[in-house]
Amino acid sequence: MNEHRSDRPVNPLRLFPRPAWAEQAPTWADAKPGVIRAALARAQARPSGGWFVVAGSREIRRGTTFGRVVGGREVVLWRDDDGTLHAGPGACPHLGAALCDTPVHGGRVVCRWHGLALGPEGRPGWRPFPAHDDGVLAWVRLEAAGEAVTEAPVLGPRPDPARSLPTVATVIGRCEPEDVLANRLDPWHGAWFHPYSFANLRVLSAPRLDSPPAEDRFLVEVTFTLARRLGVPVRAEFTCPDPRTITMEIVDGEGAGSVVETHATPLRPGPDGRPRTAVIEAVVAHSDRPGFVHSRKVAAAVRPLVATVAKRLWRDDLDYAERRYELRSRR
Repeated sequence: MNEHRSDRPVNPLRLFPRPAWAEQAPTWADAKPGVIRAALARAQARPSGGWFVVAGSREIRRGTTFGRVVGGREVVLWRDDDGTLHAGPGACPHLGAALCDTPVHGGRVVCRWHGLALGPEGRPGWRPFPAHDDGVLAWVRLEAAGEAVTEAPVLGPRPDPARSLPTVATVIGRCEPEDVLANRLDPWHGAWFHPYSFANLRVLSAPRLDSPPAEDRFLVEVTFTLARRLGVPVRAEFTCPDPRTITMEIVDGEGAGSVVETHATPLRPGPDGRPRTAVIEAVVAHSDRPGFVHSRKVAAAVRPLVATVAKRLWRDDLDYAERRYELRSRR
């Protein structure tokens, strides 16, 4: 990690000129559909190792289970007495009772219907799934035909956990994971669609249609706005480490090293027959300023504020993703 720089300005906020919304420089000519499609195709071709994000690590608490449908399969997660994360099928092998929100006793899930205890060793008809806790997110590995599995998920860049503050927010959209990634692989929409958060956005470089892995990134200059003409300018890099994840890393400016990981986890179709996707976003804030360490002491107050901002952005971005799915499904 970078050491604190003595030449860094004490106040990271900057006054900046800001045109009226309709007077911004249009970005449609730069947001070439072919570039977005090619970047999405390269992301989808990357291996996942069979891993899916299920929830934030903090959501899986001791004493009870956490359930979610992942790719149409019911999954239950729990922690044993040592806090180790485990996962397994979400239906009891006896008579099919749902195992979400059930008690955990002695490191085992206890079915509410008849008291069958299920542990990480499994039993006939009920085989646990591999689980992984990276300290921010909880993952499960669901093997699919023809897909090579890995011992752990593929992770993008992250700052030093000892000097960062993670927050996880989840929203559900009526679309597929590719629509979520396509939204983030279009950085040109930021200042137009989210003027309350972004201003003066410029895409400094975008990948070519045939970019090699080392150059497969978007580099963006943008100001995170705090008031009409007051904000924090940064440069950020967008990359896709796996077929259902896009990571934004601040590479220059205040908070360099901070990342926003957007994970798109397929669920199951809703009552309307349309697919559902969980957008599980991890904001891992970092700063090398000496005072940042104190933010960890008030994390309980900071996390809800960060989650509120992330959810507001995604309520808008899901309009984009859902509209993309609707247009795509008509063809």
